[in-house]
Amino acid sequence: MAPHHERGESVFKAMRAEDIVWKPFAAFPAGAQLAVLVGDPAEPGPYVVRVKVPGGVKLMPHRHPEDRIYTVMSGVFYIGLGERFDVGSMQAFPPGSVVVLPGDTAHFHFAKSGEYVTQVTAIGPLGLEYVEAADDPRTSARTSASESDITTQPGA
Repeated sequence: MAPHHERGESVFKAMRAEDIVWKPFAAFPAGAQLAVLVGDPAEPGPYVVRVKVPGGVKLMPHRHPEDRIYTVMSGVFYIGLGERFDVGSMQAFPPGSVVVLPGDTAHFHFAKSGEYVTQVTAIGPLGLEYVEAADDPRTSARTSASESDITTQPGA
């Protein structure tokens, strides 16, 4: 029986931190960026992305349909659960922490103590829906990227 490989996983490849390509993502507030490392988050199947959020930036309450595993790469990742942004309910996770977030769980993030980078592993397609439509940057005039702009980096 021939081995089964997921899309993009049939040959050895590696990526160094300096090779990561960061891009704005329309569903994120200004300054926050996304980098696709493995797979294609816009398609069904496994993917790995990194999310970089500059200090002081909030991601207001939102949901993802897919289950997610967050690994904190750098900085402190503050996350809270619920449909209302509440700094007092947030938990802080330092580098090396792993957070499991079931799909369709309302949550929010805050780069409270400075920039953080998380790595997200999930099974796509990636989805992001804000609890309040007014919090969704895609509804504003900012049009530098769209969810359809999620593409795998060369060699990823």
